[in-house]
Amino acid sequence: MINKINVSIVGGAGYTAGELLRVLIHHPYVNITSVYSTSNAGNPVSQVHDDLLGETDIVFSDQIDEHADVVFLCLGHGKSAEFLANHHYAVHTVVIDLSNDFRLDAHKNFEERTFVYGLPEFNRSAILEAKNIANPGCFATAIQLALLPLAASKAIHADIHINAVTGSTGAGQSLSPSTHFSWRNNNVSFYKEFTHQHEGEIYQTLQTLQPDFNNKVYFLPMRGDFTRGILAGVYLKSDLSAEEAIQLYKEYYKNEPFTMVSDAPIALKQVVNSNKCLIHIQKQDDVLLITSIIDNLTKGASGQAVQNMNIIFGWDENLGLNLKTVAF
Repeated sequence: MINKINVSIVGGAGYTAGELLRVLIHHPYVNITSVYSTSNAGNPVSQVHDDLLGETDIVFSDQIDEHADVVFLCLGHGKSAEFLANHHYAVHTVVIDLSNDFRLDAHKNFEERTFVYGLPEFNRSAILEAKNIANPGCFATAIQLALLPLAASKAIHADIHINAVTGSTGAGQSLSPSTHFSWRNNNVSFYKEFTHQHEGEIYQTLQTLQPDFNNKVYFLPMRGDFTRGILAGVYLKSDLSAEEAIQLYKEYYKNEPFTMVSDAPIALKQVVNSNKCLIHIQKQDDVLLITSIIDNLTKGASGQAVQNMNIIFGWDENLGLNLKTVAF
C-alpha cells in the first residue's frame, strides 16, 4: 500500500490548472489539499472548470498548503519567482513550475531551490534526483522531441527551420484581441516570428546534447483556429537517409511511454486530450522533415508536469495519464 501524497495547485483558475485537476483527481496516489486562487476563494472548482462538474467537490482557497508534498505553480510567466519570494514552503516540498521562470540554466537557482529542466525524454536521470522542476514550454516540448535523437547522435550540421501551429488555449485564459472568437475563428497568423521565448530552451538542450552545435534555429509560430494541440514541422538538411533517420528515432524512443514514431502520416486529433507525442519522418532530396504533434495542455504542460511528479516519486510514469484521445 502506497501512502498518498498531498498536492497543492497555485493559480487554480487557468487552463493548465484545470487540466492538472482533470488528471490529478483520478491519480491513485494523490490527495489534493489546496487549489489556490484569491479571486475565486470559496467558490467550487467546478464553477470555473465546468468540465469537472460531478467529478469533484473541491473549492478554491486563498490559503496555500505550505507543507504540501508537491506544489504545482500554474502562474503567468514571470509570476512564479515573485510568488515563491513571498510564500514559503517546507524544505521537503517539491515545486513543479509551469511558467518559463526557471527553465534556462542561468535562472535555475532561486533562493535555496535549484530547478531541473523537466523534459523526461532528455533529462530523466536528473529528474529522478530532483526536488524542483522547471516544466518545459509547449512549443519547446514538441520541437525538442522532434530533434533529440539527431542531437544525441551529434547529427545536426545545418540550420533548423520550424513551422508550428498551436491552439488558442496556448495563449492562456486571459482575453486578448487574438483570442476572441470573432478574430480566431476561420483565421490563422504568424506571431513572434524568430523571437519566441521557447527558443532559449531549444538551443540549451541542443547544445547540451551536441556541444558543437552552432547553427541557427528559425522558428515561425502560428496561431491556429482550434483550441488544443500543436503540430510542428521541423526540417533541416541531413546526410541521413529516411530509413536511417527512422531507425535512429525508433531506437531513441523505444522505451518511452508517451513518445513514439509513426510509420504513417500523423494528424493532430491522434494526440489531443492525451500525454502522447507522435513523430513522423520524411526525406525529400537532402532535406529531412520531422513532424511532431502534442496536446499543448497535456504533454505540453500539465500532463508532462504529472509525468515529472511520477518520476520523482518512483512511480509508473503512466499513473493518471492513461488518457484517451477523441478521433471524431
